[in-house]
Amino acid sequence: MSVKLFVDTNIWIYAHLEGEDDTKHQKANILVEKTMQPLVISTQVLHEYYSAMLKNKMTDEWIQTNIEAMIEYCEIQLITLSIIRLTHRIKVGYQFSYSDSLIIASALDAGCNILYSEDLQIQQPIENQLQILNPFC
Repeated sequence: MSVKLFVDTNIWIYAHLEGEDDTKHQKANILVEKTMQPLVISTQVLHEYYSAMLKNKMTDEWIQTNIEAMIEYCEIQLITLSIIRLTHRIKVGYQFSYSDSLIIASALDAGCNILYSEDLQIQQPIENQLQILNPFC
């Protein structure tokens, strides 16, 4: 069985910004730059990444260059009506925020087995399909 990995926004931010916690930068960079499995992101991740990088005072040119590389390297999951409906089910069933539920629903719809995120912590698989892992633990 092929493994598909969904990478949440915070991992991309750590990968592309060196900061106070260089350990997180190194681990995130290895995950997004060196993994051999297909990586999946959603249009939500691209939007959140852009906003976060602007807040970190990165130039628009720098941000767009990184986004283009992400688009080239990753499978992009578009937010569809079926994903929005699944988001509502995930939010109610697991008590995640709407934004986190949308990430999870996108990963599920893309057929991902693993969702890498620092923000989400849960032990059991979501919908018997998706395991959420924190790459920094």
